[in-house]
Amino acid sequence: MPLQNLVEYFNDRFGQEHRSSFRPFILEQGKISGLFGPVRIDSSFSPLRQTLKPAAIIGHTAKIKVSTYEVQHLYSSEIENLLPHHSLQTNEFESIINFDRLSRTVHMLNFLPLTHLHDLLFLEVDPRHILGVKQDHGAYFQEVITQCGLETKNIVIILAVNSQYIRYHQVLIEGLENYRHRGYQIGLKFDSVAKESQTFEFIQKLSPDYVSLSARYLDNVRDNTLPAKLHQLKALVTNTGGQSILQHIDEKRSDSLARNTGFDLVQGSYYERSLAPVFLSESSDSGASAYG
Repeated sequence: MPLQNLVEYFNDRFGQEHRSSFRPFILEQGKISGLFGPVRIDSSFSPLRQTLKPAAIIGHTAKIKVSTYEVQHLYSSEIENLLPHHSLQTNEFESIINFDRLSRTVHMLNFLPLTHLHDLLFLEVDPRHILGVKQDHGAYFQEVITQCGLETKNIVIILAVNSQYIRYHQVLIEGLENYRHRGYQIGLKFDSVAKESQTFEFIQKLSPDYVSLSARYLDNVRDNTLPAKLHQLKALVTNTGGQSILQHIDEKRSDSLARNTGFDLVQGSYYERSLAPVFLSESSDSGASAYG
């Protein structure tokens, strides 16, 4: 289905769900934006590459770009729907859920011109979204994916793990398992491996398809045991059936670290710069995508 038709479809759907004439999805110059109050949401994609063959792209990670936008006019009947005695969206969790759903729909639509049959889209989900949805995680977004002509297996739901949510790990795991039952792939994202026992326990319990770590954190670490910890992390991910990712690689030494510690996939500006002729040469030989 053409992008314009998809935009109209999701705008109509939004209007029916919220009893509103407000149309949050915009198509301009071939790109989709979403409006959430005064915030305009756009997509930024970064390719994920095979570590030992960086020209081979297996998918893209999506990030939100935000800017301000003039709020559209609301009719009095729509304002009435926002009042507490009518509103179905009166708490913080529901606002986060709606923002998350809107953002992921924008990413999904913008991903369509990039994708090949087997390409993956890596999308972060707010932990509060998972905690706020009590059941049927992924059902709403599955309808979006299907309408766009893709399958849930093309989507990797990424949870950023931090110490703030330690006490809720079991609930988060149950929510992620709901996504998995619908065919989504699952990933965990760690900014550090400072607390190895908690990190490793979460991975063992969930057996995620992907586990990612930030090279920016590792660049600031002065720990002689770091290579050993990374080898241990990589081994655990492999043993639980997943693949490891080193993200935010901006320098050659981070690329070397990924190779030396056996990370499966890499992502970062180092691979995008035209000053890296080896990757340009590989791209011309093998194509821009592993599946192209």
